[in-house]
Amino acid sequence: MTKEDLKKKFSEIFYNTGYLKYYFSPGRINLIGEHIDYNGGFVFPCAISLGTYAVVSLRRDQKISLYSENFPGDGIISFDLTRQLSKDNVWTDYVKGIISEFFQAGYSLFQGFNAYIVGDLPNGASLSSSASLELLFCEIIRDLNDLEISDLDLVKISQKAENFFVGLKCGIMDQFAIGMSKKNHAILLNCATLNHQYAPLDLKNNIILIMNTNKRRDLVSSKYNERREECEEGLRIIQKKYKDIDYLCELSEEDLPKIKPFIENQTIYKRIIHVVSEMERVKKTYASLMAGNLKSVGELLNASHQSLKENYEVTGRELDLIVHLAQEVKGVLGARMIGAGFAGCAIAIVQKEATEAVISKVKKEYLEEIGYACDIYIAETSNRPQRIA
Repeated sequence: MTKEDLKKKFSEIFYNTGYLKYYFSPGRINLIGEHIDYNGGFVFPCAISLGTYAVVSLRRDQKISLYSENFPGDGIISFDLTRQLSKDNVWTDYVKGIISEFFQAGYSLFQGFNAYIVGDLPNGASLSSSASLELLFCEIIRDLNDLEISDLDLVKISQKAENFFVGLKCGIMDQFAIGMSKKNHAILLNCATLNHQYAPLDLKNNIILIMNTNKRRDLVSSKYNERREECEEGLRIIQKKYKDIDYLCELSEEDLPKIKPFIENQTIYKRIIHVVSEMERVKKTYASLMAGNLKSVGELLNASHQSLKENYEVTGRELDLIVHLAQEVKGVLGARMIGAGFAGCAIAIVQKEATEAVISKVKKEYLEEIGYACDIYIAETSNRPQRIA
């Protein structure tokens, strides 16, 4: 997406080619550690070069007018910073949520603006298009209002906006992975403490493929919140016996046989099995990557998908198929679904020379089996959201 392309599009909507500012916010993938962030464990994400762009012009009032190329049917949506913000159940709720959280945190916002937004992240595809949008507007608002606020505080504002204004009880991983990202690095993040360290993402002669099932899902109305509630119920049961446990991820695999007798609901016990075992897989993946043992990394990705299928039950026909097709190709080290599940994307670590074979097989057989096409991208890493011109 070039600056001239963005400027032309902006002028078609807002009829203004004066002084413009340009911003970009990446999406993210999570190498491993799914449904762990809200359970207080480690995750291992990185930002990607697919993301969300904005072109912004300043206004002389406190009105904000927004247009998204991804939702052209909504037209220009406007609201006033001086009035109470309410939900409209459209994409601008994420922006309104961000603004509401700035106000809640005690910041004064005075600068109105027009913004043209376009993203190359598929919506609802598990690449965090919503968090990308949230952090994009955090950066815009910080810049336009000359606010002294840290990157980490922007991450926290974004999570709160999604939790309390939009209504999705997400953990902090998506926002943190985007707001604190570094190019060519993944982040080992402790979601309970926010302690983190950057790991060079050296895949040697391998690449990461993103495989989009093109099956959409709405997280707010999906079973995402249900899975979180099941984990919360499991934690409440465990805390009756172990009062010093604050998160499921504080348990070890050795603890599972000890807690099994008093978890009567076997569905909840399966959720706990996934959380605890996935936590261990994250630690092992980080150690394997740092040691250059990519074969082990691939095996851990495969094991993660199997647990998400059998224990957490968030995969589904499309994700299982696309992962299975990739795993069948020689040169694929491992594959797994990413994101909340039920639909969206999977990733595969692939030897470069096997890339075309993987893409060809997966696209052909997925279309034959499912009846519509999947999309496949090569993932490249990205820096955090920033003004680009």
